[in-house]
Amino acid sequence: MLFFLITFYAVLAQEKFSDAIYYPEIKTVQLYQQNNQMSLPIINLGSSDLLELHFDDLDGYVKNYSYTFQLCNENWEPVDLSPFDYIKGFIQNRLNQYRVSSIAQTKYVHYQALLPDRGSVPTKSGNYLLKVFLNGDINKVAFTKKFFVLDNKASIGLQVLQPYDNSLFRTYQRVQVSVNATQLNPINPQQQVKVVVLQNNRWDNVVRNIKPAFIRGNVLEYNGEQDCLFAAGKEYRWVDLRSFRIATERVHSIDKLTIPNEIILKPDLTRSQLRYAYFKDFNGWYFISSSENINPFWQADYANVHFTFIPPNNKAIEGKDVYIMSNFTNSELNDSTKLLYNEEEGWYEKTFLMKQGYYSYTYVTKDKNNENAIADVTLTDGNLWETENDYTVFVYYKSVNGRHDELVGITTVNTRLLNR
Repeated sequence: MLFFLITFYAVLAQEKFSDAIYYPEIKTVQLYQQNNQMSLPIINLGSSDLLELHFDDLDGYVKNYSYTFQLCNENWEPVDLSPFDYIKGFIQNRLNQYRVSSIAQTKYVHYQALLPDRGSVPTKSGNYLLKVFLNGDINKVAFTKKFFVLDNKASIGLQVLQPYDNSLFRTYQRVQVSVNATQLNPINPQQQVKVVVLQNNRWDNVVRNIKPAFIRGNVLEYNGEQDCLFAAGKEYRWVDLRSFRIATERVHSIDKLTIPNEIILKPDLTRSQLRYAYFKDFNGWYFISSSENINPFWQADYANVHFTFIPPNNKAIEGKDVYIMSNFTNSELNDSTKLLYNEEEGWYEKTFLMKQGYYSYTYVTKDKNNENAIADVTLTDGNLWETENDYTVFVYYKSVNGRHDELVGITTVNTRLLNR
């Protein structure tokens, strides 16, 4: 068994990781801080912090799922370490808590767990990938999910401001970061300290590999005007699917005669020419909930939800693909999130199998012929600097003789709360 584990992790060392689902029957994968569905999965090193894992298997019968952890560097490349070097206890653990759905018309088995288990604890700070696999076979990976183990040694100062550049002044946000690394006392801070900036939990436009513009003792200051500029976008769209009996504000119709139910949403229009208007949104987060059941995790139902986006003049956007972006799609840009253009109707459309809950989302475009292009909301929503967004800064440190990037600081700010 040990030989197979070592071989498996040697293969992993050649890959980069992201949140992904590999089996189509796996739905609604969530990993978050205990009792907070809209939180990044972060635990403090050596603490009693716990993460909640939830997912559904729509095959509807009980299976043998297990999980393991993989330690990664700042850029999500696996570290060149044995799992025995960063996990105390068992390397693999079985998921023993599950329940067959009840009340729901769509049959599924709901699995859940509190992580880390007392018998399998991460011993190093950093980026981790949770890998859930089937029948004890580490090659049959069902899905992967990122999480973070923090050893808080660096304090972070964070401001979100308007850029000085006149061409970006009204449409972008500038993130100004300073890091106090006194506890780390790095010998070469430009090489040993790494900063990653995340907007609304999106990894497609993440800012990394930035260098400090000024170093004052152990305080590192980064130039947001050059390195940390983000298109501001607009407030996220939303849909309330907590009830399949009553059509809420964004729902056009519900076909209750089919299993799963068919829900057609009201069409979404382009907002690029609209003036800014604030309304409370969740910046891409979603949470599972039901207005009709006691426990939504195994009693909530599923429905095929039809999204429609109407482009300007009902014409396809030339040279661009249109995607829906949200945490329920892992903010991925691929065929599973790409909308198809309906020439007869003059709109883009996409259907997702979704569980009862409240969802926030946005539409983005991407150049068809450029795989490295960043997703853009200019043509679907527009950008205005006043938009309320969440920004998260991660600080990593690698000691002179260290073999991985330690996670030594995290902070998240909301632009509306910050600028009050």
